[in-house]
Amino acid sequence: MSFRTRLTIVAAAAVALAVVAASLVTLVVVRNQLRSQVDDALKNRSRDFGPGLTIDHGFLEGPNTPLGGGDYVQLVDSQGHTIRTRFESGTLPPSQSAIDIAHGHDDAGFSDAKIGARQYRVYTIGPLQDERGNTYALQVARPLDEVNHALHRITIFLVLIALGGIAIAGGLGLAVSQAALRPVRRLTETTERVTETGDLSERIETDGDDEISRLASSFNAMLAALEESARSQRQLVSDASHELRTPLTSLRTNIEVLARDRKMPDDEREKLLNDVVGQLSEMTALVTELVELARGESQPEQAEDVRLDLLVQEVVERAQRDFPQVEFLTDLQPSELHGVPHTIARAVSNLLDNAAKWSSPGGKVEVSVSDGQVVVRDHGPGIDEGDLPYVFDRFYRAPAARKLPGSGLGLAIVKQVAEAHGGGVGAERAADGGTLMRLRLSGSNGTGLIPEER
Repeated sequence: MSFRTRLTIVAAAAVALAVVAASLVTLVVVRNQLRSQVDDALKNRSRDFGPGLTIDHGFLEGPNTPLGGGDYVQLVDSQGHTIRTRFESGTLPPSQSAIDIAHGHDDAGFSDAKIGARQYRVYTIGPLQDERGNTYALQVARPLDEVNHALHRITIFLVLIALGGIAIAGGLGLAVSQAALRPVRRLTETTERVTETGDLSERIETDGDDEISRLASSFNAMLAALEESARSQRQLVSDASHELRTPLTSLRTNIEVLARDRKMPDDEREKLLNDVVGQLSEMTALVTELVELARGESQPEQAEDVRLDLLVQEVVERAQRDFPQVEFLTDLQPSELHGVPHTIARAVSNLLDNAAKWSSPGGKVEVSVSDGQVVVRDHGPGIDEGDLPYVFDRFYRAPAARKLPGSGLGLAIVKQVAEAHGGGVGAERAADGGTLMRLRLSGSNGTGLIPEER
């Protein structure tokens, strides 16, 4: 069963329930109103007999109200015997309530009774006394033929109205469901096209700000994110293959030379072997950074409270051991944030490696920490103004850096870590020479996860 059919059935059922409930309430109200009018008439009729109650030759004397022509009147004594008027041929069955009233043990009240096939409404009042001092209960009855007939007709009308209402509700429910589910149908068709074609550029037209429009907008945003992610993945694969092609070609050439020339002088062979080892090291570093970059995009890591100053201090000590020719100067103010220690340490390490790489022997690299920000400044040649906007792009290497070892991924990893922690990274030329880089880790994205690059 389709969702549209279920929605139509639910709408029709809801209307049907409301119509049936309203019909029942209407029927009860009308029935009570009609019977209330009969009850009032019976009370008024009983007043005509009370003051002038007489019994003549076993018959009740009073207004002429024969059975079948109007009200029915009778007396019930304490033994359950009935006394009717001269004009009535039937007798109401004496009820226990009437006998109790004749004894003076009960109060006036209404009840229903039957004489033959006809239903009567009975009002019993008393006790009343005749001229001899005998006590009786007076019963005044009126047939309910007209009331029942009216209720029967009203019931038929209400049933017809309910059936018509249900039919109309079903039609309106179908029309409303078609209109309401039209955006969902477009969403389904778009999803099916994306599944069949793999084209993530598909979008759904949206108008309005209701829940369905918001769902379509969210779906469009998801498609845009998936499209950007796919584009980023394709770009990463393309760049990685391009970057790996050169060292692989050089490595293959050197190995082929070593394999062909068995009589190569030892010094040349040693030089080629050193080149092969160096190329393998570069490829290992490149693959390691590619894996690090991919892991940062796809694998969440648990965030925790981090003392940034202490973490940077550890990274600086490792950098000092790796680059003994450079002096690292620190100004580390206590700073706390919520993040992933491993990725933050990697980002800071990449900044320090980059600064050390551009520093001359005996040069100084200044490192400071405050308010969730890490600033690394070197005194090297600095970055050209034209290269500043691109230094954090993947595989980007400035012309001056192409002679130095590196993959062009270190600063891209720094950018990724910064954005994952709700911050950013920037590079600028220092006033008196060198490069100054700011890593801002002002907070977390709320999950401690490394999101996909946007």
